[in-house]
Amino acid sequence: MNIIACIKQVPDPEGPQDCFVVNSETLRVEPRGIPPVLSLFDENCLEAALRIKDAREGKDVKITVVTVGKKISTTVLQKALAAGADELVKVEDDAFDSGILDSYATASILAYAIKKLGNYDLIFAGRQAADWNASQVGIGVARLLRVPAVTLVRKVDVKEDHAILERVTDSGYEIVKTPLPSVLITSNEVGEMRYPTMIQRREAKNKPVVSWGASDLGMEEALENKLVLKRLFVPEMRKGACVLVEGETSAEAGRNLARRLVKDSVL
Repeated sequence: MNIIACIKQVPDPEGPQDCFVVNSETLRVEPRGIPPVLSLFDENCLEAALRIKDAREGKDVKITVVTVGKKISTTVLQKALAAGADELVKVEDDAFDSGILDSYATASILAYAIKKLGNYDLIFAGRQAADWNASQVGIGVARLLRVPAVTLVRKVDVKEDHAILERVTDSGYEIVKTPLPSVLITSNEVGEMRYPTMIQRREAKNKPVVSWGASDLGMEEALENKLVLKRLFVPEMRKGACVLVEGETSAEAGRNLARRLVKDSVL
């Protein structure tokens, strides 16, 4: 069984707020002094893939991690290899800056990379990325590859030619059956990715790491963003004044509050 996990390198979202600078001219968020990390939601999807490997005791299961970016740190991505992934494919190019690519362009690059990899049974993606939080790339990959997609997956049970899934809903979860291959977009209810041991971290340095550029993917057309970003800015903090509405009785206080809300065009 060949499993592909789509992982993104992002600036650490736990970094100090004043280290993220919004450039209104270039329409980009510029992290300054923030180290890169794996997107936490993508760690969830890798953990879901690793549990399939655990259930099959590692037999006939290969997990390939695919990532797209401009400058990808092998050190950061080795965490995924240490956790149990078998191979890392880095698709990096100066034109693949995550601050420039929209969800469609990112999904297109991933789809080309997955096609180049060839045979696959399941493709995992996180519910969203920890930087832009668009929640569109996984669905986009499924559409471009023309395979089914299931969102908010928390549990996967793989059979011969299909998978039985638990999908999170507002009222609990539902059971879904999907054929293979499929794209599974995991929910954070999967749980945190397992913590690699020191031995696993050392062994990860010997696992294969493949680097592809834009020319290696055979992309016939230039990337074109579908999203046009008009404005990016930091919202201004507004100072509000608290008004205490009183009355001789509770009923009078209620009437005074209603009159004030009507006056302020709230009601």
